[in-house]
Amino acid sequence: MRISANGRKVPRARKGIETYTGFPASVKFRSRRKVPRARKGIGNRSDGCEFVNPPNWGLTDGESADILLSMNDLPAPVGISVEDWAATPAAVRVLVATLIEQVAGLRERVNKNSRNSSKPPSSDGPGAPPQRKRAPSGRQRGGQKGHVGRGRSLKPVECVNRVEELKPTSCAACGALLLGEDANPARHQVTELPRVEPVMTEYRQHTLECLVCGAHTTAEWPIDMPKGSFGPCCQATVGYLSGRMGMSQRDVEETMVALFRTDISLGSIPAQEERVSAALVKPVEEACAYVQQQPVNNVDETGWREKSKRCWLWINTTSRVTVFMVLATRNTESARYMLGAVDQKVIGSDRWSAYNWLAAEWRQLCWAHLKRDFQAFVERGGDAGRIGCALLEQVEQLFRLWHRVRDGTLSRAGFQTAVQPVQMRVGELLREGTTLTCDKTRRTCTNLLALETALWTFVRVEGVEPTNNDAERRLRRAVLWRRRSFGTQSEGGSRFVERVLTAVITLRQQQRDVLDYLTAACAAAIRGDKPPSLLPSTALVNVAT
Repeated sequence: MRISANGRKVPRARKGIETYTGFPASVKFRSRRKVPRARKGIGNRSDGCEFVNPPNWGLTDGESADILLSMNDLPAPVGISVEDWAATPAAVRVLVATLIEQVAGLRERVNKNSRNSSKPPSSDGPGAPPQRKRAPSGRQRGGQKGHVGRGRSLKPVECVNRVEELKPTSCAACGALLLGEDANPARHQVTELPRVEPVMTEYRQHTLECLVCGAHTTAEWPIDMPKGSFGPCCQATVGYLSGRMGMSQRDVEETMVALFRTDISLGSIPAQEERVSAALVKPVEEACAYVQQQPVNNVDETGWREKSKRCWLWINTTSRVTVFMVLATRNTESARYMLGAVDQKVIGSDRWSAYNWLAAEWRQLCWAHLKRDFQAFVERGGDAGRIGCALLEQVEQLFRLWHRVRDGTLSRAGFQTAVQPVQMRVGELLREGTTLTCDKTRRTCTNLLALETALWTFVRVEGVEPTNNDAERRLRRAVLWRRRSFGTQSEGGSRFVERVLTAVITLRQQQRDVLDYLTAACAAAIRGDKPPSLLPSTALVNVAT
């Protein structure tokens, strides 16, 4: 037995039970796990949660007494009458208020989902609220009456490899011999895939002796001959299957055998990826310089693993070119390296602290993230919930106006006028939120007000989107890669990931053929020529001039 400060006997904490002895009576919380030793000023941890013991904050007796007296001003919690609360000792009120706050915080953590936080929808548990469903339109599934058909049209005769002429020889009615030609026969075209057979070339380097002087001369290897066992198209196909189609190395090995009759060992797959990566070095460097010079960038990041080391995969995207980089950190230094010079350039991002060095007038906060923050307000209830509902109404109005700008039914000047009431109302609600008693809501509103200019950059600057969705959509392919492979196992693997993703996403943005480009890049690397560029054709013209 131990004796608490008020003279009461307090039993020792058994394994799996947390005991708080700083109050008139010990308070226990049962845990399923072994409770580690408590740190000074911190209650025993259980299931990853920390409980602060208010009377052990290192305060003097006078300061503790002032805190206990201030508890008299606390309102009665829900479920406790005013009379019972007034009769409750001040120390117990401290405990109850602290526990209520802790439970509210834990409940908010448990209830986090893709609608009220930055968590992806795939992480939602069975208890998460369902995604919003569109109201039924009353139409049946499938194509609607009167819609334009998308059937396969006949190809020109020049594109046909073989023609089968089907002519009747005798009359179906009387059996007489049929002669002549049909000027307009019925046509039906069938496309078939031939069985792919690899083309194997053997190079034989001869050495001949001179009949005059007796010297031996050896022929030179051709400059377009690969040093390894696979040609540029084979290298590009391996890079395409892994970088574009998202196949594992074992699946790539099987596909090369099943579809292309090409025997390639599992160990040769990363070797071909390494050659593709080397072929993309200069194009990716050129693309990075191009992106950093554009007037609008959207940036984001996601976790990555290189062996057992935690890294971060960053993305910096524009309307025509996107760049990926695997960096060691997620801090301001990495953000500066990714963005380059930011003078007179708008950066679209979320509210991660690594971007706080950016000037607010040249930054655009993502309204999709803000919408989830406001949904979290709503789920906290009380005054926070009321303000959250009002903010969500303004968000809906904002996006209605923006969608009209995108579809051309509202001019930009008209949009700037129509959005002014929304701007004023959002500012009023955020300022009201700074006066609330809920710490999280008050802190979020305060932080948003400090960046209020960054909320409306897209209204002032044409070409800026209100959300960071472009970066997040293009980052999704990297997230899927991480989930299936758990990251990379070497620095060379990380370089392949960032380079091939840069090439794939950029080429798809420009509607260029990915496999043709990778083949040309690998062939140029074999010959030692300049590789093809990833930049759009207009950018190449500007560079040349």
